Amino acid sequence: MLPCYHCGETSLPEFNAPLSSENNDLKPFCCLGCQAVAMAIHAGGLGNFYQYREQKGVKPIAAKTFDAFDLASVQEDFVVPVVSPDPQILLMRAAINVDGISCAACIWLIEKHLQAHAGVVSVSVNASSHQGFIVYDAAIIRLSQIFVALAGIGFKPSPSVEQTLREQWQQRQRTALLRLGAAGIGMMQAGMVSVALHAGDIQGITGDWQNLLRWSSLIMATPVLIYGGYPFFAASWHALKSRYLVMDVPVALALLLAYIASVIATVTQTGDVYFDSIAMFIFFLLLGRFLEQRLRYKNFLQTGHWQQLIPLAALKKIDTQTSESVPVKSLKPSDWVWVAAGETFPCDGLVVEGQSSADESLLTGEAEPQCKRLGSSVVAGSQNIESGLWVEVTALGQKTCLADIERLIVEAAAKRPKQVAFADKMAGFFVARVLIITLLVALFWFFYDSERALWVTLSVLVVTCPCALSLATPAALTGALSALRRQGILVTSGLALEKLETITDVIFDKTGTLTEGRLVIKTVKTLALIDESQVLSLAAALQRVSAHPIAKTFIAYDQKNLAIVNAKNVLNQGVEGFIDDCFYRMGQVAYCVDGPVPAYPDVGQWLALSKNGELIAWLCLEDKLRESSLSAVQQIRASNLTAHVLSGDRNENVFALKNLLGIDEAHGGQTPAAKLAYLQALQAQGRRVLMVGDGINDVPVLAAADVSIAMGQASELARLQADIILLTDDLTHVSYAKNMSSRVIRVIRQNLGWALFYNLLALPLAAAGWVPPWMAAIGMSTSSLVVVLNALRLSR
Repeated sequence: MLPCYHCGETSLPEFNAPLSSENNDLKPFCCLGCQAVAMAIHAGGLGNFYQYREQKGVKPIAAKTFDAFDLASVQEDFVVPVVSPDPQILLMRAAINVDGISCAACIWLIEKHLQAHAGVVSVSVNASSHQGFIVYDAAIIRLSQIFVALAGIGFKPSPSVEQTLREQWQQRQRTALLRLGAAGIGMMQAGMVSVALHAGDIQGITGDWQNLLRWSSLIMATPVLIYGGYPFFAASWHALKSRYLVMDVPVALALLLAYIASVIATVTQTGDVYFDSIAMFIFFLLLGRFLEQRLRYKNFLQTGHWQQLIPLAALKKIDTQTSESVPVKSLKPSDWVWVAAGETFPCDGLVVEGQSSADESLLTGEAEPQCKRLGSSVVAGSQNIESGLWVEVTALGQKTCLADIERLIVEAAAKRPKQVAFADKMAGFFVARVLIITLLVALFWFFYDSERALWVTLSVLVVTCPCALSLATPAALTGALSALRRQGILVTSGLALEKLETITDVIFDKTGTLTEGRLVIKTVKTLALIDESQVLSLAAALQRVSAHPIAKTFIAYDQKNLAIVNAKNVLNQGVEGFIDDCFYRMGQVAYCVDGPVPAYPDVGQWLALSKNGELIAWLCLEDKLRESSLSAVQQIRASNLTAHVLSGDRNENVFALKNLLGIDEAHGGQTPAAKLAYLQALQAQGRRVLMVGDGINDVPVLAAADVSIAMGQASELARLQADIILLTDDLTHVSYAKNMSSRVIRVIRQNLGWALFYNLLALPLAAAGWVPPWMAAIGMSTSSLVVVLNALRLSR
């Protein structure tokens, strides 16, 4: 019987069917499920999947309902809302694992198939981890429908949660260690037999004993070749079927040549055997990869998956007298929880009782403890230091700031910078040349010294394997992202570090970026028989009716003993009302004063206060300058970058800030469109621009900039558009990120230079017959480890 067209199992005649009504060519299938999957793939115009796949598809899972995944309680752990500019679009992001992926063609099939469904906005799947993200409009399509669509083409979706990822890493570690152990035992056994063979050659061993030892060595080395060498053979086979050359191809070829030659020598009882070298070769290769994987696993534990920091239980307030320990997963927003000194906050929340400080260094990179008092916000994963606090829950699980950070890191890691693609392409180019050179070397040694031809050929294949070349860039990027994360700099795209190194100009927004975005009272000037405290009390009473951010500035001065009548807020003008039968107005001077309008006293944000139409006081408010702004601008200019500030504030205020900080270019009264036009004009001149902002009005220019940075307290839309997010308010981190990008590029060049130098040095030595295969394996593994260790310097 013919194999099933989809899964490869034995087909049954009753399920033979054409793939479409237009094509009468019958295809064999083993069941209705495989037939339905194949027809669905072709109906979607994705028939090329069968041409380019590397393995047969898996049988579709049995008919199953995914309705449970539409329940909000089920989605809590792996589905989060996504902010959309259109309130009519209910965007959600689901983190999933996909079983059944065997090659890159599967990734292509999944992404193309799902994106053809209405309501699916984007699909991205990592080929190595099989973890993916699906952004969809919940108003159009349900998650269960997406899962059904995946199951319909033969893949099994499941939620991706932290525990699953940890288990995957641990499983890889166990498998790698098991292969290494098996190779080590086989190497020792084959080595002991090899010693006996070599000693026998010297002492005159008889043919029967020599033949017995050779067969013993064959028996010991074969399991090592099959089990220990499987990763190299599998990767090479898949790559060759796809017409690609990967670094494992010369390794697999060397192993097969040595093994086949040794088997022939054993069967014919002529020539030399290399079983001990094969086992030793595989052991050293696996050892190098195991050590490299351990380093990556360590980085995985350090830089991600901080969800493990969240405690499993919390003390929940039941009533005024009692509280009880409950699972954190059972908490709901508005619950009160008690966090004792030294404990970790289980949720995002607001302090409702008590005063303490919190260590948020793991999240923000800020080493100094942050004061927490009534109304202060706390974040999950940070640690309470001084005294206990009652906290009102505002966010849990996947909705916390901690989960957002982790999600951004995972998405950033899935993006491939140009250097990675270049190194991969270069490695493939290098492998092709190595195979050609190896063939020429083999021909030379066959005629020059045929007994050494195989040894030399194997050494050339092994010693020039470009593992270090392929590791050069990703290892450096991983180390840099780790270091930046610990400083409170969250890079959401690996491409950002690549571009940041070439930046020529830096544009700052003013309010909320160079300044704190928090108004404070700078000056009070009285013009009548009234003192400063009376002015502040009157202003606070008037501001009760306002929702403007200015009103928050006066809350502390509201004595609550001033009754206000007929109070109202006049849009874009100010506030007014009657206090003790007198009519007061506060705001723009033209609105407050009846008669000639006086000029503002000085540069700044001045508000007028009038009584019965007569000006009685001036109040100057200022947006407090960030402590790090001056140092940040000085560092940027010291790096020969041009500093700009674009703000919607008045020109006189912006120019005052320019003179204070020493900024090169400053422009006030800027609309979002004007900011965008200014940036595009710089880019038209060939400048590469970094934009630093925080507000919704900065979103267009953040999206258009070559590299964009959003402040930690920025609007959600601004953070979504940013390549980098500053989790602290320290603007000097802009220069730190710029310097790190230069270090990354330098380390990548060092790694690429070392990899090329090693291969160019090792190749002639191996071709000359000076490097045995086991030493070539050590050299190749050492070369890869040097690259990884050099990259880890960035994470310190």
